[in-house]
Amino acid sequence: MPVLPGAPPVEITLRRSARSRRFSLRVSQLDGSVTLSMPTRAREAEAMDFARAHESWLRAALARRPALAVVTLGDCIPVEGQMLTLTPGSGRSTRIDGSSLLIPGDPAQTAARTAAFLKTLARDRLAAASDHYAAQIGRKVSRITLRDTSSRWGSCTQAGALMYSWRLVMAPPPVLTYVAAHEVAHMAQMNHSPAFWSVVARLYPGWQTQRAWLRTQGKHLHAYQF
Repeated sequence: MPVLPGAPPVEITLRRSARSRRFSLRVSQLDGSVTLSMPTRAREAEAMDFARAHESWLRAALARRPALAVVTLGDCIPVEGQMLTLTPGSGRSTRIDGSSLLIPGDPAQTAARTAAFLKTLARDRLAAASDHYAAQIGRKVSRITLRDTSSRWGSCTQAGALMYSWRLVMAPPPVLTYVAAHEVAHMAQMNHSPAFWSVVARLYPGWQTQRAWLRTQGKHLHAYQF
């Protein structure tokens, strides 16, 4: 990944697009990542020249982003659509108790333990939903990978390997199950054609509501830092 030197250095993701007729810079409001879109035939050196020419704008845009604090005891986070308060707990396991998420051990490990709990819960929910929908179209999931992605909620390969953002488990359950249905549908149609959306509608009728939630509310799931 090319880097714009300076204090601090700025990593830039280059994205070639047949639809791009010129260079353009974008700073993600979710995680501050920088993307430079460029025409397919453009050279990387030209792209970085463009970035350097717009360095003042780029650094100002990054500086305007609010600082995000790491979650700690007493904070509230969404878990399967419900706001839970991070509360000191006993024993060895993180668990839900009413409107609290009980976090045992050293308070300094609150963020790490919370993230571990969410990832485990996400894997359980996503594996169950993926297997359920895959069975409906006569396919099998080969692998499930969890990542903390800001640009997409999931992906699917030709071999049936699925990738999901573990932050989906923070959303209401119907949102997570819709995304699972969406990615499994790609096992039948590796595109976004009308035929693909027909498969999605068969697996998850009324998918438009959950897709709309992700478009309007999904960005808020990235506000919590672990």
